[in-house]
Amino acid sequence: MIFKRLETGLLIRFILLLGMMYLTLHYLVQFTWLQVTSGILIMLAQVWELARYVTRGNYEMAKFLEAVKQRDFTQHFNENPTNHSLKHLHHAFNQISYTFKQLETEKQAQLQYMQTILQLIDTGIIAFDEAEEVEWVNDAFKKIFSIPHLRSLAGLERRYPILYKAILELKPHENKLLKMKLPDGTTQLLLSAVYFTMQDRKLKLVAIKNVSSAVDETETEAWQKLLRVMTHEIMNSVAPIASLADSLGRHLRAERERNVAPEYNELLQDTEEGISIIQKRSEGLLLFAHFYRNLNKSQNILFTTIYVQELFGSINSLMRPQLDAQSINLTCEVSTPDLTLNGDVNLLEQVLINLILNAARAVKDRPEPHIWLSAGRQENGKVLIEVQDNGTGIPEELLESIFIPFFTSHKDGSGIGLSLAKHIMLLHKGSIQVESKEGEGSVFKLLF
Repeated sequence: MIFKRLETGLLIRFILLLGMMYLTLHYLVQFTWLQVTSGILIMLAQVWELARYVTRGNYEMAKFLEAVKQRDFTQHFNENPTNHSLKHLHHAFNQISYTFKQLETEKQAQLQYMQTILQLIDTGIIAFDEAEEVEWVNDAFKKIFSIPHLRSLAGLERRYPILYKAILELKPHENKLLKMKLPDGTTQLLLSAVYFTMQDRKLKLVAIKNVSSAVDETETEAWQKLLRVMTHEIMNSVAPIASLADSLGRHLRAERERNVAPEYNELLQDTEEGISIIQKRSEGLLLFAHFYRNLNKSQNILFTTIYVQELFGSINSLMRPQLDAQSINLTCEVSTPDLTLNGDVNLLEQVLINLILNAARAVKDRPEPHIWLSAGRQENGKVLIEVQDNGTGIPEELLESIFIPFFTSHKDGSGIGLSLAKHIMLLHKGSIQVESKEGEGSVFKLLF
């Protein structure tokens, strides 16, 4: 239809041009120069109008393609032009523009949808190019590393050189576990990376997941399984020894009560004392194994709303006499009187008592022994309780082992307190962390 209208328009214009040529030649023969000049001017105008008529569609096409190139889909073409041959062309242009506009809208919606999802997850994500310029970073990444803005990896290098090096060395589809110190404490991060190309630019996307809680839970579960087996074997092995020692002791006492020769009486007495020691140590070991086996079974906790100030008051009343007797100063501080947390008050009291007893052991030989018990709410809404001392501190090589069950650096320690504290914090969906310097003291952080 468009071509038929175009051909009709060209035919009419060609006939008019021929007619004007005929008239011009007619007046030229008669030497009527005014009419000839007018005819030539009119023919030139007709040729100009014919050229514009033919190229008008090309002009409109070029205008449309330029709009597509600039991604300007807001341009609207008049669908009722004076030149009816352009009506369908303008309609087609408008339809194509509308289609492109819809595709662009859908693309932007999908991009916004994906960015919203990536902002909601707790995995830190960062994408950067070969020049180490950051293309995109989500809120989780900024939150994990407390970085409000990041335009280049150079900013990351200044704060966390270990992380910067690990990100650059990370290969595609490789998983790497990195342990490092963050503002919230020491944590373990799982790094993975992929490469992709966008607009002829090669980008590297790195995902960083905080797996400290998952690793702690897995590690604790493994220790618990091992301890269940150990306590079971200990009880099975020691129980007959205790029973046999008891039987032998009663038999020796019966023999000694008889009138035996004096030279044998002292020997029987020494043997009875030795068997008594074996019996007591065996029974003590049985009680210890029984206690820890029952501890591993206690997975159910009673959650209630706990006012931290009341919790500290209870701890202060309980521990103050013992600490005063050792001339150890205890300071309790709560940021606000209405500070609360959800947990099992009995279990949390047990954790704080264990930590304070450990602190008391660390400060007992210091010139001014002091223990600080403090609590407050962080910017992210989490409740933080700290037990700090000015004691001898913990050697750096032992920091990795202090939460392992039965591990202790003290002769009179059982190695249960800190592993129990970690277990209770995991039951509360929280964490326990430690910072220590030899000769300066330690601080244990309970994060709820």
